[in-house]
Amino acid sequence: MSSRTSTSRPTVFAIWLILAGVVGWFAAFELTLERFHQLASPGSSASCDFNIVVQCGKNLESWQGALFGFPNPILGLTGWVAPIVVGAALLAGARFARWFWMLFWLGVAGAFALVVWLIVQSVFVIGTLCPWCMVTWAVTIPTFYAVTLHLVRAGLVPASARARKGAATLMGWTPVLTVVSYAIVALIAQLRLDWIGTL
Repeated sequence: MSSRTSTSRPTVFAIWLILAGVVGWFAAFELTLERFHQLASPGSSASCDFNIVVQCGKNLESWQGALFGFPNPILGLTGWVAPIVVGAALLAGARFARWFWMLFWLGVAGAFALVVWLIVQSVFVIGTLCPWCMVTWAVTIPTFYAVTLHLVRAGLVPASARARKGAATLMGWTPVLTVVSYAIVALIAQLRLDWIGTL
């Protein structure tokens, strides 16, 4: 690529990938420990069970908590390693082929889709907000925005010069997009579960 956008090292983007990966991995690790605790001591409360609405236990014990036949946090333990590795490689000056970025985006998009589905299940079906799950939501949403915009601005997906410029501009607005997304989820959860009233 001849443009500066595609050839310059995306330092902030790389650092975000590392931070998001570490936070997401830690949340998955904590949820995995909680699930082990449940299995070892059936009927016991999880350390992240604060009240009837804000808790991890009900989510982990639900069928939605093991969508693929094993606890969902295991997906996080494996999946969040990828952003950490990619971010570190970018900081070291690595450049990846387009197919690699497409596979990476598919993984991030899959995680985003799963998170959206789990948000809907938590709020409308299970009726709880899992603290460690929400940490995962909190880093997955902006990571999806950032990776998608990065691919467009860097010309890694077919896009016009105008679209690439727009993506580069929107990249700076990722925090605002993220906060708006959080606010929407919080509002829906409040209207459905009155979680503020349980604190």
